[in-house]
Amino acid sequence: MKSLYTNLVTRMLPLVFSACRAQRLSILIYHRVLPERDPMRPGEPTIDEFDVQMKIVREYFHALPLVEAVERLQAGTLPDSAVCVTFDDGYADNETHAMPVLKKYGIPATVFVSTGFLNGGRMWNDSVIEVVRNYQGEVLDLRELDLDCYTVRSDEQRRAAVDSILRQIKHLDPQIRIELVNDIQTRGAALPDDLMLTDAQLRSLVHNGVAIGAHTVNHPILSSISTDAARSEIENSKRYLETLLQQPVDAFAYPNGRPQLDYGVEHRDMVRELGFKVAVSTHWGVGTVLSDRYQLPRFTPWDRHPLKFAGRMLANYRRLDPLLD
Repeated sequence: MKSLYTNLVTRMLPLVFSACRAQRLSILIYHRVLPERDPMRPGEPTIDEFDVQMKIVREYFHALPLVEAVERLQAGTLPDSAVCVTFDDGYADNETHAMPVLKKYGIPATVFVSTGFLNGGRMWNDSVIEVVRNYQGEVLDLRELDLDCYTVRSDEQRRAAVDSILRQIKHLDPQIRIELVNDIQTRGAALPDDLMLTDAQLRSLVHNGVAIGAHTVNHPILSSISTDAARSEIENSKRYLETLLQQPVDAFAYPNGRPQLDYGVEHRDMVRELGFKVAVSTHWGVGTVLSDRYQLPRFTPWDRHPLKFAGRMLANYRRLDPLLD
C-alpha cells in the first residue's frame, strides 16, 4: 500500500506543479557570481553554485528573454515553468563569471546597469564593504559620523558592521550619503576599481546574447529625490546605454525596488513615458496576465543545495504578484 501511495504521489506531483506554473512568470534576481565563497557577501553564489542552478533551470524550467516573456505572458502564450534570469547593478563578474555559464546552458539573461559606476567606478555600498573588509584595527569607531562603534575582529562581526552601516545610510539624501561614504573611506586602505563592468565588457555581453537594461545612473532611491532628478536618472541611463550599444534598451529595474517605498506610481509612469517596454521591482512573487508590466515581481533564489533551489523555484510559482492583492 505504501509503495502504491508513493507511486501515486510521484505521478501526481508533476501535474500539480504544472498547473501551478501555467501562465506564470518567475523572474530571478542575481547581483554577482563569485569565484569562491566571500564571507562579506554570503548571499552571492559561487561559479560552481551558479552552474548547478542554471543546469536546473535548463532541465526543469523554460528560460526566456525578459521582454519576450512579458509579451507572451500578456498574450496568453507563455510556456509552463517560464523563468527569466536577471542581474542588477552591472558587476564585472556578470561578464567574466556568469556569462560563460549562461552561454554553456543556452540561458538568456538581462543585466541591469547603473551607468555612473562603469569603467572603474564603485557603488557606495561596495565602498563600505571593502573599507570594513580591509580595516586593520579591531574596533571601527564611526560615532563622529553619527553611526556606531563596531567590533570587527571576525568575519561575522565585520559582516554585522556592514549590515548596520548600510541600513543606517541607505535611505539618506544621495549627496549626504556620498559625503558620509567618502568620510568612511578615509578609514580604509586603497579600494578596488575593477568591481563594475567596462564599456568593452558591456559590448561583450551583448555580443554573447545577454540583454542590457537600465538601472539609473547613480542608483538612488527614486522616492528620496526630486521628480526632475528621478526622471534625469532614468532617462540618462537609457540614453548612455543606447548610444554605447547602438540598440534599444527596453527594460528597466528600480533601484532597491520596493513598490511605494523605493519608488512610486509617478516613477512607474516615467518609465513608461520614456519608452521602456517592461520594468521590474524586487517585490517577491510571480507575474500573471494581470500584472503591471512596469512593476513586475522578482525573487532571489538564495538556496545553496540543488534540491532546495529547485523546490524554492517551484514554490515561487504559487506566490502570486503581491501588487494584485
